[in-house]
Amino acid sequence: MKNVRLPSMLEIVCVLGLFLAIVFSFTAFFNLPIQLALFISWFLVILLGVRLGYGYPDLQEMITKGISKGLEAILILIAVGALIGTWIAGGVVPTLIYYGLEFIHPSIFLLATLAICSITSVATGTSWGTVGTAGIAMMAIGEGLGLPLPLVAGAVLSGAYFGDKLSPLSDSTVLAASMSKVDVIAHVRAMLYLSLPAFIITGILFTIAGFVYGGKNVDLDKVDFLKSSLLDMFDIQIWMLVPAVFVIVLLALKKPSMPTITAGALLGAIWASLFQGMSFVDAIGTAYVGFSADTGIDFMDKLLNRGGVEGMLGSVMVIIFGLGFGGLLEQLGVLKVIVSKFQHKLTSAGNVTFSTLIVAFLANVFGCAMYVSLILTPKIMEESYDKLRIDRRVLSRNSEVGGTMTSGMVPWSDNGIFMAGILGVSTLSYLPFMWLSFVSLGIALIYGYTGKCIWYTGEVKTEQQALHKHAN
Repeated sequence: MKNVRLPSMLEIVCVLGLFLAIVFSFTAFFNLPIQLALFISWFLVILLGVRLGYGYPDLQEMITKGISKGLEAILILIAVGALIGTWIAGGVVPTLIYYGLEFIHPSIFLLATLAICSITSVATGTSWGTVGTAGIAMMAIGEGLGLPLPLVAGAVLSGAYFGDKLSPLSDSTVLAASMSKVDVIAHVRAMLYLSLPAFIITGILFTIAGFVYGGKNVDLDKVDFLKSSLLDMFDIQIWMLVPAVFVIVLLALKKPSMPTITAGALLGAIWASLFQGMSFVDAIGTAYVGFSADTGIDFMDKLLNRGGVEGMLGSVMVIIFGLGFGGLLEQLGVLKVIVSKFQHKLTSAGNVTFSTLIVAFLANVFGCAMYVSLILTPKIMEESYDKLRIDRRVLSRNSEVGGTMTSGMVPWSDNGIFMAGILGVSTLSYLPFMWLSFVSLGIALIYGYTGKCIWYTGEVKTEQQALHKHAN
């Protein structure tokens, strides 16, 4: 085998610059699918790998290794697609929308959205499942109440990601903790010091926004029309929510996500057959092709015609191509080289925190998947934390904030594609309203530079205690 080397900064800048140029030109100018841009970008990095001395079989193995790390996400995504299709057919999502329009006042709607999505996400441990169920319902209610949809999407995502980075059931929480070599419960406790104040601040912001927008544009005729249309199409009863309760309870009991969500999808198909007048064969079919109805009302059709495994195939391809791209970058040492260039400046908790957030965000940008970020960031940054004797809980917390909270901000990442597709709002439109993410990033930096909620390993504590004793 030939000698291999790490890439130079010039090579990295050229490859990543070309990657960004391809992605932006495909999406902004040529209206070509992001999946194609990511696939082409594989070969940019493959050419770099050949230049560095690797053979093609080694590079292909890097791609497959990268993809294998995200297969669980792909399985969950497929199950979520099936769930959305059957839950609309079974009246679960329409019932959520109906009761939301009936009972939630416009002025507190954004705060209610934040709270409902947070509770759902903490209980289930999945931001994707939350957005695909409660999120769809809240978007529909928000549109009915005349609220700006990007703002509603921001409240949905703030709630969804709050739970996704706090729930011990969340795969991203477990991944951030395990990659940082931290106990999951210890990681969750460390997250609480940051997440609770961030949630309170975000709640206040959405409450203010609710009073600013709520009541201004509410078209009561449209609300009544939407409610009556739902009643005409579906049997709306409280027991339509049984499949939702079933899934939330099982996930809260730490049952595996993929089979639990799939069981919830099956229950949705049974509900469609029992209560909505569909044949069981057609109801099961919605798990794959999604729900479809031609009401003659554009708004209703757009609201209800979604879901199914087929509807997730585009997101699945983004994840596959993104994980492959990230696998190549990881194995070639691209991010490691970038970090090594400013390693000498990582002499304080503040600088290390700032660097961790940047590395995690860049891993989302160039790795195209949250999993890439949560795997790479702790591996790249752990040495800097250990040198300063900063507790690994701080590493896992910063990795989660920088990785999970920014994953939905990148239009070509797995989260960006999924969230935009499900919510019907482009990534760049909802981005300014991801207030929980911005507040969390700000608090992480404040903690880093002030030393608040920054813990050190036993050696440092012993030294500090000794110094304090000597001073007295």
